[in-house]
Amino acid sequence: MFLSGLGTSAAAPQIVLFLVKELGASLPLAGLYYLTSLAAPVAGYCIGRYSDRTGNRLGLFRMCAVAGFLGWAGLALSTSVWMAFVIAVVLLAVAGATASQIFAAVHDELSDKPGDANESVVAIIRMALTGGWIVGPVLGAWVAAVYGLRPMLWLTAICMLLQIVPLGTLNPVARPKLESTGEPARHASLRAMLPLLTFTGLFVLVYAGEPVKFGFLLIYMEEQLKLSPAVRGAVIGIQPFIELLIMPFSIGLGRRFGNVWLMCIAAAMGILANLCFALWSSAAGMFAGQILMGGVWGIFMVLGILVAQRLLPNAVATASAIFMSSTALASALGGIAGGFGVALLGLPNVFLLPALFGCVAVVGLAWMARTERFSAY
Repeated sequence: MFLSGLGTSAAAPQIVLFLVKELGASLPLAGLYYLTSLAAPVAGYCIGRYSDRTGNRLGLFRMCAVAGFLGWAGLALSTSVWMAFVIAVVLLAVAGATASQIFAAVHDELSDKPGDANESVVAIIRMALTGGWIVGPVLGAWVAAVYGLRPMLWLTAICMLLQIVPLGTLNPVARPKLESTGEPARHASLRAMLPLLTFTGLFVLVYAGEPVKFGFLLIYMEEQLKLSPAVRGAVIGIQPFIELLIMPFSIGLGRRFGNVWLMCIAAAMGILANLCFALWSSAAGMFAGQILMGGVWGIFMVLGILVAQRLLPNAVATASAIFMSSTALASALGGIAGGFGVALLGLPNVFLLPALFGCVAVVGLAWMARTERFSAY
């Protein structure tokens, strides 16, 4: 998971620059590249269904990792914009299912060996993914500056392939998830998936603020607040630091207050963070907002996958894939909202939109937490 986060985050901030500088794309066309991520939820759902039917988690994980290697290597070798778009839809969408297969495999293993520390194991693995996202952007920017954008994409491709190495030849006996009747699990019906889809939709509303922030916070701090590069870097860097500090305590807090109630509180923190960006026009406001956002993701990134799997216990790979692919939908929603919002509202009022999304999420999560079915989550 560390290698996955490292490779993906190294390339993510540089991809538009690559399309413009290396492939000659216009800025509007390069911006449309992010819409290719909408293929990831479809690919993840199909792979998750197949995984739940066969139980072959690690085999599918290796297949997705190889697809990621081929996809990023293909981008590094591409010579035209259309090639990049096709590769993203055909290969990188499949590669997006690697993490969900790992979490499904971990769930199977922990279910066979139940214990009080099982949720902490998931938290540690999730922290590794976040750790990769902390190191990756810095490493990617350095490689791109020193060696060029195409070598940077090769670095990502190698990281995707190296994901396979830590597992070695480990290959548990493939077995489908069994229901209480002892019969092989069938595909989850739409009705059975409604709680998961509701929860995932609320997560999308919370996460939609991230692309808005990525797109406009740096510009706002530089052009309007006139903050120095050192201060801007410190503002951006404090969020993942806070995330890692909070993640180890999320499991214990979730047991004390209830996982969904705790995420409801985290979503409210997201509202306050965006209000800080919109209404507190100083470096202190930016730091306060980023610290609050660190709290949001320190909670959501650990507890989200646990709740998603519990909402669809007989199809955990499908649940994992749907939940983890939702960031693509959130990125599309946030990108569209940010683009129209900044045109209509300007900076910094554009941050009021993700605050509004967060209000809807808080209401929805509170409703879920109050219902008897979700009280244990």
